[in-house]
Amino acid sequence: MSRKEDIERRTEESVMPIIERLGFELWDVGYVKEGSEMYLRVFIDKPGGITIDDCVDVSRALSDILDADDFIEEAYTLEVSSPGLGRKLVKDREFEKSIGRDVDIRFYKNTDVGKQTTGRLVSFDKDSITIAGQSPPDNRTYNRSEIATVSLHIDF
Repeated sequence: MSRKEDIERRTEESVMPIIERLGFELWDVGYVKEGSEMYLRVFIDKPGGITIDDCVDVSRALSDILDADDFIEEAYTLEVSSPGLGRKLVKDREFEKSIGRDVDIRFYKNTDVGKQTTGRLVSFDKDSITIAGQSPPDNRTYNRSEIATVSLHIDF
């Protein structure tokens, strides 16, 4: 396990009791470098959506735990937020939670459906994603290696 994965795992273990107590759901934890800065990002959700006050409550509680455990050596910025309406799906648990929902798929290169398509997420595994297409209307399976991004579809 890489250091990044260890930090994400330990952060997830630390935040789970907080969000469960508050009735929230953990969407994702990411430890990323942007420029010269490190960011520890925790994405939370709940039915009806997350408010700023929800993010503040989780951030304060988690910050206290992270300060006490002190397992992250370098300086970092903690950010707690909603994953947003058009959230990207990256980890298997995000795909699992999104089965039956409409997703937008963007490809690295043009395919038989162009550079993007939309459909209902039917299934996934480590190598592929299957959607019930709108055009064409049948199930289509795409190799993950051909996919640049998958995100929840926003219907206006």
